[in-house]
Amino acid sequence: MRPAAHPAARILVLGGTGEARQLAADLAERPDVTVVTALAGRLSTPTLPVGPVRVGGFGGPDGLACWLRAEHVDAVVDATHPFAATITASAVAACAATGTPLLVLRRPGWQPQPGDDWHRVPSLPAAAALLPDLGERVLLTTGRQGVAAFAAVTACWFLIRAVEAPGPPSPQRMRLLLDRGPYQLAGELALLAEHRIDTLVTKDSGGPMTAAKLVAARQLRLPVVVVDRPPAPAAPTVTTVAAALGWLARPVNVAGLW
Repeated sequence: MRPAAHPAARILVLGGTGEARQLAADLAERPDVTVVTALAGRLSTPTLPVGPVRVGGFGGPDGLACWLRAEHVDAVVDATHPFAATITASAVAACAATGTPLLVLRRPGWQPQPGDDWHRVPSLPAAAALLPDLGERVLLTTGRQGVAAFAAVTACWFLIRAVEAPGPPSPQRMRLLLDRGPYQLAGELALLAEHRIDTLVTKDSGGPMTAAKLVAARQLRLPVVVVDRPPAPAAPTVTTVAAALGWLARPVNVAGLW
């Protein structure tokens, strides 16, 4: 009698980033892996990864734990945005409750370069409080969910760039620019000049897709307000897709876990 085939490992990728899409595409080519990507569903037109996709929340840590058990998930890779603190906290708690191995895939944050005029702040409200001391015409690139923190800033005019329109409240003096990266340096320089931008606000998202705005601000000697990331989760963490694939390729240990 032929031995039964070893079942494919079931991997849940918490996605929404370019790294998550690349990881899902690489895993989809492996015959020994079944991968599902979970998206929060905050965008109406998300960029979808290769393979099965689950859209919507899990209902907190308990809901995610139930889903992991029901779907017999063997490992979870949290490749969400560095500022997606809620789902990351849920993943840490749910994986601890179910004994499911968890890996966090986070691209490195941006680092200031010679010529930069960065002002690091711990939160969006702190960024809003600092702005009137830095400039009057602001390029705001913190995502649509971060716009409300700047609604009470009346001393500044805002060019708000986001993938989709933010809900209320919003700054009184503003223009909305719906756009999606990646962005190039020439385009960023032209945008800053066209709107006479004198201050940039960004989260420390990291990665190359939106980094051109930082180079443009450096060349134009503009101040940049950089919102720091939430605290890192208490879980094994890698910074590249290649490292995540290496972690997933490790032999199963005696407990049956990675």
